[in-house]
Amino acid sequence: MPALEGAALIAVHLAATPFVGEGRRTWGTVGTEATDALPGDDLVPDPRWAYTLGVDVAALPEAVWPWIAQIGQGRGGFYSYQVLENLVGCRIVNTGEILPEHQRPVVGDEIRLHPEAPPMRVAAVDPPHALVLAGTPVELDGEAGGGAATWQFVVRDAPGGRSRLLTRGRYDHGDDWGSRLAFGRFPLEAIAFVMSRRMMREIARLAEGRA
Repeated sequence: MPALEGAALIAVHLAATPFVGEGRRTWGTVGTEATDALPGDDLVPDPRWAYTLGVDVAALPEAVWPWIAQIGQGRGGFYSYQVLENLVGCRIVNTGEILPEHQRPVVGDEIRLHPEAPPMRVAAVDPPHALVLAGTPVELDGEAGGGAATWQFVVRDAPGGRSRLLTRGRYDHGDDWGSRLAFGRFPLEAIAFVMSRRMMREIARLAEGRA
């Protein structure tokens, strides 16, 4: 059952956090992908921690982009462990269809992760290659100047009609407990890794099915 698999993986990765190195934060990347400059990096120029994950997709960027364009709560979902997300009240419905009404994100659009949490906002969009979401601790009742976070999606052309899908998160936070809880490495890194890896593999599967 996917939900039990996801819960078990999160538990294992939470327990392993003190012992893991950079490998988990660069899973699936090849060559210089983990250190390459990506759209949105400038929004959090000096992150306290960050990750870059990668996956190969047997489809052109144009086939990958629709699934990224519609990402979000109340939109296409997050293509991850839906049951786990809904256990914490996210009300996620992961779609297996392209939704025309959510195919044109523009800068300033609000993208929600949870219906009762402040949204992230579209900070940059470059179809079919980049979508950048950004949020700040201030929006989560943190202190002004307490930091920021980005969630970056990049689709690169690869040889043979393939693509490379990269996701990157960059996090800064203040010293207050709310900011640390919302944007600190623990427990967020382990949870983000398990959920993001599932998401990326599912996006690849959906894109390849449409290619």
